[in-house]
Amino acid sequence: MPTSRRQLLKGTAAAAATLSLDWTRAQAQAENLRIGLIYDLTGPFAAGGSVASSIGAQIAIDLVNEKGGVGGRYKVAPVAADSQSKPDVAINEAERLISQEKIDILNGVYASSHAVPLAAKVEQQKKILWITTAVSTAVFKDKNLQYVFRAQIHSDQYGQAFAGFLVEHAKAKLGIDPKEVKVALIHEDGPYGVGVAAADETYAKQAGIQVVLREGYSASAPDLSVLVTKIKRAKADVISHAGYNPDITLFLRQARESGLRFKMLFGAGAGYSQLDKLRATFGADIDNFCNIDPVPAQLLDPAKLAPGMGELIKTMVSRYQAKTGATDVPPHCSMGFNQTWVLLNNVLPVAKEKYGSFEPEAIRKAALDVDIPAGGTIQGYGVKFFPPGTPLSGQNERSTPVVMQNAGEHISVVWPTNIRTQDPVFPLPKGSTYGA
Repeated sequence: MPTSRRQLLKGTAAAAATLSLDWTRAQAQAENLRIGLIYDLTGPFAAGGSVASSIGAQIAIDLVNEKGGVGGRYKVAPVAADSQSKPDVAINEAERLISQEKIDILNGVYASSHAVPLAAKVEQQKKILWITTAVSTAVFKDKNLQYVFRAQIHSDQYGQAFAGFLVEHAKAKLGIDPKEVKVALIHEDGPYGVGVAAADETYAKQAGIQVVLREGYSASAPDLSVLVTKIKRAKADVISHAGYNPDITLFLRQARESGLRFKMLFGAGAGYSQLDKLRATFGADIDNFCNIDPVPAQLLDPAKLAPGMGELIKTMVSRYQAKTGATDVPPHCSMGFNQTWVLLNNVLPVAKEKYGSFEPEAIRKAALDVDIPAGGTIQGYGVKFFPPGTPLSGQNERSTPVVMQNAGEHISVVWPTNIRTQDPVFPLPKGSTYGA
């Protein structure tokens, strides 16, 4: 039967409508920018700060999307992956995001034991890995990475802060020369712990501080009593401990049971930045412990930061508390938020406007253009990445940690002295459960 003019017009209209719908969908997809988020949402690292970091990253994405997206136009569509606190899962999830989801930008990574192999994997495929949280210097050192970036601090800086604090305060607070201070360095044996302990040892020895013990252990070790005994025999004045939440809990419990005493304990972020969890187990026993880490943004004086940073910090804090019900906002939230905010506001718009796309090569060039002065981020430090051909290519050369001290619900910055909010309590006061 011949097709009538009316049927032909109806068919043409339907085809046009379908084409229009397909074009609209394509446009909607084109206006979205898909980014992979890799964090440990389950397993021991989840409670150690990874979930807090992922929430910070999501808050940054939400705020950017509420203002129209990257450059006011491209909405960020995050695709979440759970690395389950396992390096092999992290690698498989990264491969899935790149190969199956066709994603060019991966954001996140909590554990350094994941970051080291992931950096090599993503670099090989010339995709972007934007590390928010993992700190091991080994991720970048002498690797000449081109597509991996980290505005976060690196583990060598923990050693600089540790030795710097002791050199500055040993004589005034302990009444002894820094060279008379005996330190024990204990650490989980992954890249994070090994990196922190190596830096502690290097900078302590440079300052003439006595390293009387350096001991690693598995983060999943069921018993650390032998380690506690070794510290007692070494008669350490000060302990530096790089660990996650389960192993820290085990160590402190066994140290308390054996009567271990010391003048100060310095944590190195990770589990020591999860104060709400440590307080739930140890209460006031951990009061006045110190912790070296990137600063939780809410502890800084907003008047010393760039305009608008103070309000941004307030928004981050209120949203984190609303999402979690927590009163404590850990440093990991600031890490996840800060690094993601830099990516979305200082890198991606430049990639599109100056270099023409969101392709990895354009993002790489835009990242190397970033030049944020000190005070220009919510964590106080600036951002400028070491260029290719340098020993730490891809690492932020302006990142800085702080030494914090906790007493109950109150956390203060006690070093460096120029930005401290409180004079440090050092040594631990008489009556402290662990005080010498």
